[in-house]
Amino acid sequence: MKTRFFFIFFTFIISFTSKSQSGFRFSGINKDRVQVSFKKVNNLIVLPLEINGKKLSFILDTGVNKTILFNLTENDSIGLLNTTKVTLRGLGKGEAVNALVSKKNTFKIKNLVSNNETIFVILKDYFDLSSKMGTTIHGIIGYNLLKDLIVKVNYNSKKIDFYNPKTFKYKKCKKCETVPFNFYRKKPFIKAKVSLDTIGNKFIETLLLVDSGGSDAMWLFENSKAEIKTPKRFFNDLLGEGLSGPIFGNRSRIPQFKLGRFKIEKPTVSFLDSASTHNAREFKARNGSIGGGILKRFKVWIDYPNNKFTFKKNGSFTSGFNYNMSGLDIVYNGEELVKEAAIRNIENTFNQKLNEKHSVSLVKSYSFNFKPSYKILNVIKNSPAYNAGLLKDDVIISINGKAVHQFQIGEIIQKFQERDKKKIKMVIKRNNVKMKFEFRLHKSV
Repeated sequence: MKTRFFFIFFTFIISFTSKSQSGFRFSGINKDRVQVSFKKVNNLIVLPLEINGKKLSFILDTGVNKTILFNLTENDSIGLLNTTKVTLRGLGKGEAVNALVSKKNTFKIKNLVSNNETIFVILKDYFDLSSKMGTTIHGIIGYNLLKDLIVKVNYNSKKIDFYNPKTFKYKKCKKCETVPFNFYRKKPFIKAKVSLDTIGNKFIETLLLVDSGGSDAMWLFENSKAEIKTPKRFFNDLLGEGLSGPIFGNRSRIPQFKLGRFKIEKPTVSFLDSASTHNAREFKARNGSIGGGILKRFKVWIDYPNNKFTFKKNGSFTSGFNYNMSGLDIVYNGEELVKEAAIRNIENTFNQKLNEKHSVSLVKSYSFNFKPSYKILNVIKNSPAYNAGLLKDDVIISINGKAVHQFQIGEIIQKFQERDKKKIKMVIKRNNVKMKFEFRLHKSV
């Protein structure tokens, strides 16, 4: 089913080339390692990044070669310097968009600092990622942060370690697999193998972009020289939104994916149409990408200075792959006042000459607090939620008896992916009227 905000995939053609030198360097006492906590939202890494003294939140995206800023408000003013107009084009069928390029900005992550960074600023937030991910997202950063460092990503602990390549030494690791990569336009591409039921039992070698900014497991391009075709079972869908508009294709799964020695069984895969990915296909050798749905199953060492990735499987390695099986596209809807009850115990003691009586009074009080709200952005036609009668813009009150403000948006998404035929009960508000709905998740592939 459609999970449009699940696939944040950026490939840009920039009508401006920056010749200035930039790069993150260690400052302060510790010049060998910096550890940073991150948020994991829909398999994406959301990092704290300080720009010109302003604290912002960025997605770490190995699939981009420029730093992109697309969500600024008056409260987020960062004093952009040396701006000129540029044009950006990305995935999707739409036109290029106007933006600004700003030079000589200062970036900081703890004691990692770069004083000469270039930012591309999209003047309109086409993606509205903050509402789709349930947390504030200001932009994306990739190559500029990674190019001079060795980076270890631990998806389970939600920690990233940035190492100085001059002093870092890899430990011996028999359970690790090191995969070399080549850059194309400052983006890393690795070789991996896939099996498809359309061509029998053989494996096809593919060249894939390693894309930590895509939360899906895999994307593959049809009609490439590698005989890649959509499997026998699939459904057509709007896969996501790129900078240049909607991205269409078929959702399915493949029997197996091989990354070095690691074999991953039955991953979900999206097969993109040629129109939506025209810009991405300019690199003729490319067959697709792997995203957070695969990467989160490993500890990953990203080593741009030495052109290699190192993978070590974690506890998520054998967990299954599923799509959203509800047909619902849920987004953050701001905050609303929620009435909450609290019960206090009041103990009264009565002392008498011969005996002592104890009584307990239960006193109910109420408080009003601002809590997160979620609404339905879209409902896929003929999906379980659609057939149950749910509509776009319905405001969700509860899911399976639990108040919706107790969920994070990632937990709601996970609930819609749990298992085939799982019963979902929802209470929603439509035109200020509360309504109840019930349906079962349906596994299409």
